[in-house]
Amino acid sequence: MKIVPEESLINEIEMIREQLNKEAWSKPLFSNEVVQLSKKLDSLLNKYDSYFAKH
Repeated sequence: MKIVPEESLINEIEMIREQLNKEAWSKPLFSNEVVQLSKKLDSLLNKYDSYFAKH
């Protein structure tokens, strides 16, 4: 797994979190867009967790 610099990773998490929040308010929670953003956010949070588990 490629390690992403901490600041870049946090910025990406925040960006996806904001997009997910926006989509979730305007579309059903089971819509493809919301589900895909949620999966992406989960993946980023797992990377974040892995990064800090090693440091």
